[in-house]
Amino acid sequence: MHIPSLSPPEVVAVLPAAGNGSRMQNDRPKQYLTIGNDATGRKTILEHTIDTLLRHASIQRVVVAIRSDDVFFPTLAIANDPRILVVTGGQQRADSVLAGLAAVADTAWALVHDAARPCLHQDDLTRLLALVGQSDVGGILAAPVRDTMKRSTDGFIEHTVERNDLWHALTPQLFPAVLLKACLQRALQDGVTVTDEASALEYCGYRPQIISGRSDNIKVTRPEDLALAEFYLTSLHSTHSIS
Repeated sequence: MHIPSLSPPEVVAVLPAAGNGSRMQNDRPKQYLTIGNDATGRKTILEHTIDTLLRHASIQRVVVAIRSDDVFFPTLAIANDPRILVVTGGQQRADSVLAGLAAVADTAWALVHDAARPCLHQDDLTRLLALVGQSDVGGILAAPVRDTMKRSTDGFIEHTVERNDLWHALTPQLFPAVLLKACLQRALQDGVTVTDEASALEYCGYRPQIISGRSDNIKVTRPEDLALAEFYLTSLHSTHSIS
């Protein structure tokens, strides 16, 4: 007797994009700054980020959490894509992620990604998404720390921090939606500082898995990051064109 295989859970990307990007010293949030060239397309950082996610066969929906007074997103061509749902975010990252999760079924997995991280490599994304069939908790992309790490007090070195087993947390971060929602809510209720989604799960006693990712998966935070992101995007586009 043939027993049909169960369909894999849906994966929904959630992008917290309600920040104002004050460190960019610009007239608009960093996710709406334009980068790219003739090869990659001249688009906003947010559009590059969303395009990268939707290029993957396992992601059919993206939920974007924006500010209630956001006047930029509705002007983007991608705003009319039926695969994209817009929700109102909150003051903090965790609030925006929770707003996005409210639109995600409890049976789905949530892939949370920084709106200003447009240089995600498809191979990294594929290896992270493989956790859907292997884990009950989920995990994150991260890059091993390569530089010497110093802890300082008042601008002076206190001591050198051993870098073995230290990782730079990246995004996307992938978790069962219902688990992530419960952990975020508990952490916020208890007044815990949530710097990324994994920290909420850690607080609740879970141990997310680390998937080693590329260090060029940068987050655009400062003005000097723009040229670097554009360089990496061009490199990624050339790789995809060759393959």
